[in-house]
Amino acid sequence: MNAFIRWLKFNLVGAMGMVVQLASLALFNHWYAGHYMVASAAAIELTLLHNFVWHLHYTWRDRRDHSALLAQLVRFHLSNGLVSMLGNLALMRILVDEARIPLLASNTVAILCCSLINFCLGNNWAFAVRPKAIHG
Repeated sequence: MNAFIRWLKFNLVGAMGMVVQLASLALFNHWYAGHYMVASAAAIELTLLHNFVWHLHYTWRDRRDHSALLAQLVRFHLSNGLVSMLGNLALMRILVDEARIPLLASNTVAILCCSLINFCLGNNWAFAVRPKAIHG
């Protein structure tokens, strides 16, 4: 698949994920008022699972390895998950606490900052083309 088409698909899934993350952050922050970092982490994890399913079945469906679903989920969490969790939480701390930018605006900035790295990691590792085993 053309890299530009895959990038467009990635961004469509990312836009849906952004809606999931912002809505869940607003909800979790309402439930756990004053604990925006916990609410942010929970919203990120929910969004990671949402995005994984969409990326598996849409963005990188041509690279789906049916025998290694758990391995793909682990690679996705070790790449996109770590970038999203660490990047979002670090940026949220700076943007909310230091810059005093509102919570949802800060989260939007954090999501956008992590997206290019996440595409590269998804394309080159989490959903990378795996060499086929040689059967003798």
